[in-house]
This record gives sequence, structure tokens and C-alpha cells, in this order.
Amino acid sequence: MVTKGTGRYGRDVLAGDWRRPRKGAVREIPLSRDLVVEDADETFCGAVVSWDKAAVTLEDRDGRRRVFELGPAAFLVDGAPVTLVRPAAEPRGPLRSASGSIAVTDARARTARESRIYVEGAHDAELVEKVWGHDLRVEGVAVEFLEGVDDLPAVVAEFAPGPGRRLGVLVDHLVPGSKESRIAERVRGADVLVVGHPYVDVWQAVRPGAVGIGAWPEIPRGQPWKEGVVDALGWRMETGEAWRRILGSVRGYGDLEPSLLGRVEELIDFVTGPHAP
Repeated sequence: MVTKGTGRYGRDVLAGDWRRPRKGAVREIPLSRDLVVEDADETFCGAVVSWDKAAVTLEDRDGRRRVFELGPAAFLVDGAPVTLVRPAAEPRGPLRSASGSIAVTDARARTARESRIYVEGAHDAELVEKVWGHDLRVEGVAVEFLEGVDDLPAVVAEFAPGPGRRLGVLVDHLVPGSKESRIAERVRGADVLVVGHPYVDVWQAVRPGAVGIGAWPEIPRGQPWKEGVVDALGWRMETGEAWRRILGSVRGYGDLEPSLLGRVEELIDFVTGPHAP
């Protein structure tokens, strides 16, 4: 009698972890955002959204996330086992802020200037803080948000801009003929600069690729825009959670559209330029 796994046929080929390749035969792939992998047990497939020393977080096409431990041959890429490794450290050079400027590491935040930057909503303020927060603190520029562009004339009147007390304003959907453009014309002056981007909402100022989508969907006029975007993308979440996901995808200025980058830089130059305190 031949005992299973022994005798003329040698050991049982199904014994042990038969799917794991021999040591040295597994390709190593550096972790990177949007890399699509599957766990070795074939229970979950998703794109890499974050990682640390011991684990990686994957997100599937329905927005569901799971955390997996990093280990040898723990994942599959195109059906082949791979080992995910942390990316090599980038060459050293000047430390840069999220806006791309050289970070100031040995300076205390400047006392707040009288000049201010206003943005249209809380999401705009959070995005500006994430990318330009370091620069603004160094320059002592505070950012506040409006409850809507309709309030802009009253805000400007209350602020009372003048020499050494400038007001810069970032407005959504600032295109010719829009309500926003008509309001902007009413308040512009030597010490008030109103600029804007062409998007319906600041969400669109984040590059689609950074969020992991091909493009921002077109939402019919009259339909709530944010809710329409969430539905069109198939995200099973409220708009607040959707914004946290979008904001979390922004790592720096490279994840934003140039039409927003240029306008924010213009505002910072305006409120910190000559004659600004």
C-alpha cells in the first residue's frame, strides 16, 4: 500500500502552500497610488490608496476599502504573485511644501496680516489649506470662507479694504455672463482682487486622475451637482464623505488643475505684495 504523499510518486504536490513560488522567484513591485492588485487568496481586488510599514489599504471600484498586511507573495498582479514593497526614498534636496515652494522649517509663523483671502465655501478653504497652508502661515495670511458669493458685497463693505489692507477673493464658476462675474464687477478695486476658476464646484479643480476616475461627470442643469456626481460615479456615500475622499487624494499642487493653481498664487501675491503690511 502506498501512503498518501510518499512512495513511487514522492510527496503530495498539494501539501503545504503550493501557490507560493520559490524564494527569489517573486517579482517585487514598489507601492504606488492607483496600482491595482488582488490579495493572494483572491478575495479582494482594488487600487492602492495608502500604506505604512506593515500594511496596505486597497479600494475596489465600489469604494469599499480593506487593509492587508504586507508580506512576501501576498498579492497578485495580472494573476502572478508579487511582493509589494515600500518605494525607495526620493533623492534628497530642498524640502518643499505641498504647493511646490521651498518649505521654511526654521521660521515661526508670521503674525497675521490685516490683508485676507476669502474663498466661497468650506471645501475651497480646506483645499487651499492643504496645498498652500504652509506658505500662508509663513506669510501670515488668513483664509476665511463666505457662505455664498451673494454675501460678497456686504463682506467687502464690512472689511473696508484700503492701502495695506487688501482683500483677495476666490470665486467658483467665474465665467463671463454668470451671476458670479456680475457680483465680482461690483466689488473689484485697487485693494480688492476677485479671481475665480471656471468649475461649478471646487471638486472639479482636483484632477480626475488623482481621484481615480477618468473624468468628472456632466450633470444636467437643475440637478444638485454634488449629489449628481456621487450618483454618476457610483459612490455609495454622502457628499460629505465623498469630499473627504477627494480631499484625501490630493497630495500636492500636481493633483490640482492649473486654472486653480494660478488663481490662488495670484491672490497670495496680491495680498503679500508691495504696500501690503
